[in-house]
Amino acid sequence: MSGLFSISVLISVLHGVSILLLVALISILFAVIGGLIMGRLMIAKSKFIRFVCKFFLESVRIIPLIVWLFIVYYGVPSIFDIHIGGLLSGIIVFSLWGIAEMGDLVRVSILSIPKHQRESALALGFNTMQIEFLIILPQALKALVPSSINLFGRIIKTTSLLPLIGVVELLKVGQQLIEVFGRHDTSINFIVYGAILLIYFILCYPFSYFGNRLENKFITQ
Repeated sequence: MSGLFSISVLISVLHGVSILLLVALISILFAVIGGLIMGRLMIAKSKFIRFVCKFFLESVRIIPLIVWLFIVYYGVPSIFDIHIGGLLSGIIVFSLWGIAEMGDLVRVSILSIPKHQRESALALGFNTMQIEFLIILPQALKALVPSSINLFGRIIKTTSLLPLIGVVELLKVGQQLIEVFGRHDTSINFIVYGAILLIYFILCYPFSYFGNRLENKFITQ
């Protein structure tokens, strides 16, 4: 019987981790693609485009993510009479947040390239497309890697907000286990939350470690 109990708990935990990773990985994918586009638009010549990007970035940063989750999960369906599940709401919000943050990182990385490199390339006969893809973009991506890796870790950690809109991910699974088994043994609380802490550490620490290593490596070069 204890063996069946252990297996059921393990399955529940693995399910929670899989939901967590599903939301995080899809959001990261959209963040990378959308962030590269947005970062370039943020330094476009058009003041209107720059204003729209800046407004989007500040809106995402100023308004707490939990508020965005409630807006997408509760507000949008009530206004437009559509159904948006908790999982999709989480993916939408974390993707938009990731796009905004990644876009700003891309912007900073591109602006960190000295202007004289572009001017020298023009003098040598390179056209605009060649300068962007052969000179600017490779250097910007190199500077972008450490900070983007840290962003990916932040996205994984922030998925802990998903239970607030009904998504059964890792933290919600832990709460369910405590409700079932913690009534007669308060030590269950410590064990469950300790296990959750350990899982988040295992998932997020590699991003922090490699991000800092790469950042220090690029600084010393």
